[in-house]
Amino acid sequence: MKKIISSLVVLLAVFIIPFEASAHVSVSPSESTVDSWETYTMKVPSEKDAASKKIVLKVAKGVSFESYEPVPGWTTTIDKKNSTVTWQTEGSGVEKGQFQRFSFIAKNPSEEGEVAWNAYQYYEDGSIVEWIGAEDSETPHATTKILKGSSKQTTGSHGEMVAGAENTAGDTSESNDNTILLWTALAIGVLALITSILAILSRKK
Repeated sequence: MKKIISSLVVLLAVFIIPFEASAHVSVSPSESTVDSWETYTMKVPSEKDAASKKIVLKVAKGVSFESYEPVPGWTTTIDKKNSTVTWQTEGSGVEKGQFQRFSFIAKNPSEEGEVAWNAYQYYEDGSIVEWIGAEDSETPHATTKILKGSSKQTTGSHGEMVAGAENTAGDTSESNDNTILLWTALAIGVLALITSILAILSRKK
């Protein structure tokens, strides 16, 4: 019996933990070019029972926030003094199991390096999740590598698509969505298997 329980714990660690770790605030693309005007997309998931109704993004030093795409039901406030952008809603917000995209155009730094996208997620119950940690932390911030001549540059001087360039940001976003769906399906399958095994064992007692 102990061996069976140990095996179930291992299965849960393999299938469910990676899924939970993948559900954090992300910003794509993960690579861009120095001095370019890039279209970024921030994806905000919600894991709590309470809805997420506000997200504050800290604009990194050297990055110039230029414009944003309006999101129905959400108000966008730009605070240049504190270098923050806030998206807030009076509606239902982002509920558990959902996510919301926020797109904006920003001018990249003139030097190579890594841009850290620190974000603060506010929930309806008053709690705040600060996505400001390192990559290996429980609440990591998203990062974008700024390179010279990156093949992932997709925008021109005013955020328009460059002819012939690959839309790697969209591809990355869709890939991440498919990965989360796959982990969800696997997790459900494992839980169903565990339930069946426990039911069989209980009948044998």
